[in-house]
Amino acid sequence: MGGECTFQSSQPVNRYLQCHELVLYKYRNHAKNLLVIVIIDFRIRLPRLYSTLSALTSLDYVTTTGPSQPYGQQHLNEPLLDHREGQLFLTEAFKVILEEVLCKGTDVNEKVCEWREPEELATLLDLELREYGEQQYQLLQRVRDVAKYSVKTNHPRFFNQLFAGVDYHALTGRFLTEALNTSQYTYEVAPVFVLMEDEVLSKLRSLVGWAQGDGIFCPGGTMSNMYAMNLARYRAFPEVKLKGQWALPRLAVFTSQESHYSVMKAAAFQGIGTENVFKVNVDDRGCMMTDDLSEKIELAKSQGAVPFLVHATSGTTVQGAFDPLEPIADICDRQGLWMHVDSSVLAQHMTLTPECNYVNMFVIRADSVTWNPHKMMLTGLQCSAILLKDTTDLLKRCHSADATYLFQQDKFYDMSLDTGDKSIQCGRKVDCLKLWLMWKAVGSQGLEERVDRAFAHTRYLVEKMMKREGFQLIGKPEFVNVCFWFIPPSLRGKENSPDYQDRLSKVAPVIKERMIKQGTMMVGYQPLGGRVNFFRMIVISPQLSYQDMTFFLDEIERLGNNL
Repeated sequence: MGGECTFQSSQPVNRYLQCHELVLYKYRNHAKNLLVIVIIDFRIRLPRLYSTLSALTSLDYVTTTGPSQPYGQQHLNEPLLDHREGQLFLTEAFKVILEEVLCKGTDVNEKVCEWREPEELATLLDLELREYGEQQYQLLQRVRDVAKYSVKTNHPRFFNQLFAGVDYHALTGRFLTEALNTSQYTYEVAPVFVLMEDEVLSKLRSLVGWAQGDGIFCPGGTMSNMYAMNLARYRAFPEVKLKGQWALPRLAVFTSQESHYSVMKAAAFQGIGTENVFKVNVDDRGCMMTDDLSEKIELAKSQGAVPFLVHATSGTTVQGAFDPLEPIADICDRQGLWMHVDSSVLAQHMTLTPECNYVNMFVIRADSVTWNPHKMMLTGLQCSAILLKDTTDLLKRCHSADATYLFQQDKFYDMSLDTGDKSIQCGRKVDCLKLWLMWKAVGSQGLEERVDRAFAHTRYLVEKMMKREGFQLIGKPEFVNVCFWFIPPSLRGKENSPDYQDRLSKVAPVIKERMIKQGTMMVGYQPLGGRVNFFRMIVISPQLSYQDMTFFLDEIERLGNNL
């Protein structure tokens, strides 16, 4: 080795200068008998410091036990993170976010996305994680690159998912949630949010029609649906919590052919088994057929299974179809089954539009409801709640584990405020603030106006689409999902050709590829049942205008007319 570098005596030798960030030391290189002066920056980590010392002294080896005790104490007595530097970086990063994501990202004249192939994108982003950190200017460039190459879901012409657009009050709530960084399990660490979640859940339940009940915010609609299945099983067989699935009979779940795939995931995850999910036939609109539901229940019984849950849907993922809740509720009452309504897009409770009146009338008969405000209500991802009619503390009885380090029974405040044992999680992100702050800002009336506006734009789009050659609707929309085929000129009038369906199935994928690579807009497509690929246009963002609807139709024609 080239030598060993240590600090002399119990104090740093000849300390010339000290401040909160820098310390000047003079120390001796014993091997070379040299006196070296080093300014040590306490804002960097020790491994980087030793590397710097090695470079300055031309040594192959610097002992990691080199600093004397007082030096080590001095280092540990100083903050490892520089708040001033961090806050400066945050300020500059917010400028980038504001410009790239919230200004350009909502500008109709900017691209929805900057498409790059995976290999090129990985190179542009420089994704490798290295031993030492980067400078602030480099990190700000990382922020710019992430913003530039990410899909702009706030863009007026992002029609790809059941979420779109931005509400700035909700976004403020999201920023504040991240900055406060607490977990919503006890009143002692989240007093504001325990009270706030209770108020928001109470308001949501009142819109369903329940004066009382329970509920909890979950990390997405899939988890909310999983909660419903677990609660339904526990109510039917409470011994499952102690003895497990092996002590139970074969169970049976019933849901429509077009319900969300989370039903299958929940059955697999909870040990019920996907083969025990009975798929109920749907009509042309995608609504559950209750005659077939009754038949499937009897079929399950004949096979020795015990029915315990009917999973209905209000606003299916693709067609936006609404299962007939009243007859489903009648069947559940007769059979003693738990009725869950997956209303992930059920912002229609905020409106009095004719399309939604019957849903508002009958969802009250459900035992539980999934509601995703991060979709039509624009709270931003993620914001989902499982709402319960139950008033017997079923949620807590089903999921509690009585962790004594969190839920001590001799606390100085009301223990009912510690809601964490209702959840299957321990740490739980605060998801109520963004919804609460947005609701405070625009009120129920403002939320209703957004929903009404989405329905108005949907009706306008359908009216225009029906007047254009080449656009063929799958059916009249029940919600804001507009499903259609685009028939290019080369296929018009050839519906009876043997290869027509095969050729038609290739149209949507090609148009989708073109729009993404050009960045003009984004809209989804899929096959469904016996139907080949068709587009699913989601009309949901309050930023939309009639001009955007017209642009959408024009752009589909431009991208697909030569196919």
